[in-house]
Amino acid sequence: MAAENGYLRVLEKVGDWAKGKLTTKEINNKLLFTTDIKGRTVWHFAAEFGKSEALKEVWDWAKEKLTTEEIKNKLLFYTDREGRTVWHVAAETDHFWGLKEVWDWAKEKLTT
Repeated sequence: MAAENGYLRVLEKVGDWAKGKLTTKEINNKLLFTTDIKGRTVWHFAAEFGKSEALKEVWDWAKEKLTTEEIKNKLLFYTDREGRTVWHVAAETDHFWGLKEVWDWAKEKLTT
């Protein structure tokens, strides 16, 4: 996944391409919510590898295109096959700044 290695430019290019070729539903299902064999999403990878730019890209898309329920269920509280949310991943990998950013974004989205 592009977010795994912090290839923000690749992530942006894929996002730009997808916007012109895929519907919002297809983007969500094929890019944003798709998982690897361990059940991890692009969101998990960005948190695991400490890529704040990738986290921000995914969050910006989510804010624009997803409902509050989708953000809660498919990003903030979604668990991988090990039962880990993005919160767990950020904490386990010592990317506490990422955890803080996710927390701030969650407060903003879920309290408005």
